[in-house]
Amino acid sequence: MSEIKNPAHLEKETNVIEKGQEFWEKYSKPVMYAITGIVIVFAAILGYKYIVQEPNEKKAQDAMFQAENYYRMDSVKLALNGDNINAGFAKIISKYSGTRAANLAKFYAGSCYLQLGDFNNAVKYLKDFSTSAYQVQARAYGMLGDAYSELNKKEDAVEQYKKAGTLSDKDDVICPEYLFRAGYLYESMGKTKEAIEMYQMIKDKYPGSQRGAEIDKYLARLGVTK
Repeated sequence: MSEIKNPAHLEKETNVIEKGQEFWEKYSKPVMYAITGIVIVFAAILGYKYIVQEPNEKKAQDAMFQAENYYRMDSVKLALNGDNINAGFAKIISKYSGTRAANLAKFYAGSCYLQLGDFNNAVKYLKDFSTSAYQVQARAYGMLGDAYSELNKKEDAVEQYKKAGTLSDKDDVICPEYLFRAGYLYESMGKTKEAIEMYQMIKDKYPGSQRGAEIDKYLARLGVTK
């Protein structure tokens, strides 16, 4: 036998159903609009990824091939501006903005401008570059320090050198080199204490490096060692 519900229980269920119907009648359109909006946004994200982003990434990577080849050949103007057929780093940055290749092109463009003596543009592109590859990022900080130094912005330069020199303890070539440049620049600014700190860091952390092998003479002239 089926369970016989008492009138009070039936009335409670009826009220719940009626309230649900009232809610749906009142809010059905906003709810549907919200669901439709979510679907549209999700579809747009997927569409952008597979229709725009991934094809652009592939095109940008293809374009980078010849530009990087020119860069390796020390043809920095061609690497930067391209030739009649191939795009250079500057064009790749503007045409494929937002891609990983365009981000890497900023590193190369900054390096090219630095070599060409256009230090303001070197700063512009290197400041806008970032990567999780610590050696490349350290090199970018270092080049940014070089550009600032050439612009006689010594405080900015030394900060970039310090970032390059302390980004990781794993590299005994890049790190001691930029710590040395920071120390040397501090010396030129008359900041002996800070210079000693940079040189001492090289002596303590990278004694076997090229800079480490000669660092005692720089410490000695600042009165630290004989």
